[in-house]
Amino acid sequence: MAARVHIQTEDFDLSTEVAQLRLQDARVGAVCSFIGTVRDRNDGQSVSTMELEHYPGMTEKSIEAMIDEAFRRFDLFGARVIHRVGLLQPLDQIVMVAVSSAHRGESFQACEFLMDYLKTQAPFWKKEQTPEGARWVDARVSDDAALARWGIEARNG
Repeated sequence: MAARVHIQTEDFDLSTEVAQLRLQDARVGAVCSFIGTVRDRNDGQSVSTMELEHYPGMTEKSIEAMIDEAFRRFDLFGARVIHRVGLLQPLDQIVMVAVSSAHRGESFQACEFLMDYLKTQAPFWKKEQTPEGARWVDARVSDDAALARWGIEARNG
């Protein structure tokens, strides 16, 4: 069985990842994916680069637990999360979430659930380079509405 979570500096190929989810599994009727990319602006400021950091081991464990929760909530056959770290440029792919299931509804919901978790709860730290210099930004954007939709309480700190 292929690993479900990859934290890496290298880019990834969506078609390869989706092929792994579908590999020889005739039960799969739906695959839903999300790709996030680095923008050239944040909070109204130009961003030339972004650097993401994480705690190896802790980050993967946290995301694995979130995938386990997605399997409890939705009827899934497979899930993969790739999150890049290191120095990234605008237009670079930064995150991929892909899930497979028998039907599209489960796949859409599970993909959104996993992405909401990643944006609000996953332990990443982000530094952006702007015309005014470097600044650290909370990589876990607080979105209480997204968390409430899934019955997840926001973490403080």
